[in-house]
Amino acid sequence: MKTTTPELVQYLTELHLPTVKGCFGEEADSARRASLSYEQYLHQVMERELEDRHQRRKERLLHESHLPLEKTLSAFDRTRLPQKVNTQYGVLLEGDFVTRRENVLAFGNPGSGKTHLLCALAYELTSQGHRVLFTTATVLVQELLRAKQEFRLVRALKRLVKYDVVLLDDLGYVQHTREEMEVLFTFLAERYERGTVMLTSNLPFSKWEAIFKDPMTTAAAIDRLVHHSIIIELNLPSYRLEHSRKAKDETRTTKERRKLKPPP
Repeated sequence: MKTTTPELVQYLTELHLPTVKGCFGEEADSARRASLSYEQYLHQVMERELEDRHQRRKERLLHESHLPLEKTLSAFDRTRLPQKVNTQYGVLLEGDFVTRRENVLAFGNPGSGKTHLLCALAYELTSQGHRVLFTTATVLVQELLRAKQEFRLVRALKRLVKYDVVLLDDLGYVQHTREEMEVLFTFLAERYERGTVMLTSNLPFSKWEAIFKDPMTTAAAIDRLVHHSIIIELNLPSYRLEHSRKAKDETRTTKERRKLKPPP
């Protein structure tokens, strides 16, 4: 028979131990049957509390990351990666670069898989307990520009500091005004050596002056990103194009087989 008391339930509520509150009676019955000591019983209920707490934290971190649901590690085809990049990626999955506040910069043609590559890495980082934020360069720039116009840019930048990793997708994909790029540079300068930036771009550094509009600003932005960074170059054909061609080939083959099949 489960033993509960209103006082104990209240204590566990006030101590914010929901798992213990839900399982202490069941675990007590089990401990009596197994003749466990008080210490062993306490160890079991606290172990369950800790496991549930870790799981809730992972779920919370994943929810606030805003990562695309479909871009996980299990959905990513690592066999497409060159051996050097695959080895490099395996080291990144350990997550030590976040502790060192190193950046990860992924370059490649549209459709090469750089966004999926970094999103899959970010998923693993959340499971390790790191706070991650996924956003596109366009969205972040617009949010920071609006904050600047409303005289709350400092507050907006402080909000971003709480994240261990900011994943900035598609830098350079859309051209922006000089004012927009000024707030982006401010973000990169504030982030420098304070937290990790993970970034994807279809433009090499040699073309970044088109992004930041000014040679000195471009050089300063690159300097802050490259210092303490890991650079991934995905010189791969478009995955989407390959997938589309494969689907068309399969459709064509199916039609040809149907034509060759003799009538009943």
